[in-house]
Amino acid sequence: MAKYEAFKKDVNRLVNIDLNYYKEKQMKRRISSLLTRNNFRDFDDYFIGLKENKVLLEQFINYLTINVSEFYRNPSQWVVLQNDIIPSLMDKNKGGLKIWSSACSTGEEPYSLVMMLSNFFPLRDIKVLATDIDEEAMNKAKLGLYNEKSLANLPNGFKEKYFTKIEGSYKISDEIKKCVEYKKMDLLKDRFPSNIDLITCRNVMIYFTEEAKELLYSKFYNSLNEKGILFVGSTEQIIMPEKHKLKTAKTFFYEKIV
Repeated sequence: MAKYEAFKKDVNRLVNIDLNYYKEKQMKRRISSLLTRNNFRDFDDYFIGLKENKVLLEQFINYLTINVSEFYRNPSQWVVLQNDIIPSLMDKNKGGLKIWSSACSTGEEPYSLVMMLSNFFPLRDIKVLATDIDEEAMNKAKLGLYNEKSLANLPNGFKEKYFTKIEGSYKISDEIKKCVEYKKMDLLKDRFPSNIDLITCRNVMIYFTEEAKELLYSKFYNSLNEKGILFVGSTEQIIMPEKHKLKTAKTFFYEKIV
């Protein structure tokens, strides 16, 4: 236990990621698995490896941030987003919408947002901010190359309209990529953007402690525009959202209470 506590402090100093905010049992198991796979004796030995080997460090950060994604993940929720949430936001805000994909991983979510918004706006008027702590994942997003499985839930027409098949993979069009701005961000430490109409934070908070969740809910509240919406993942429904000055708009969608 003492070695893991020292490891957490060392990691925080090295890459500015505080492992205390992650569920300890789950995270310690994941890191132990990675340590063993790379043939290190213990946490002390592994940390020396992380300091000395940039590739190993990038692998560690990538593994830590658990990048699993696909386009239109949980498609029924995207139907609600398109049919109910976006029209409601447009009624409240006659200008363009400010949208933030807060844990964008390899880009499937922000690109899904752009494609869905293309049903309402011309692409030249769509801008999505996409942030993640993992720069390697965002570099993959900027490349925009995906396997067929990740496209399985796309609505009819989007695959043909916005993707080009290249040797078994699918490259997303530059016109979609231009609508997304990528920026590195640690949700637990960095300042959030302001006056956002829709924030997506899906399949991320399940890895955080209750203390970290409380911090995030507060920061998301302050980041949202008046009556803005927070869209969370399928396993992340907020218990007693009123405690965080939010109310349920639809299942998995929470509206800011002003």
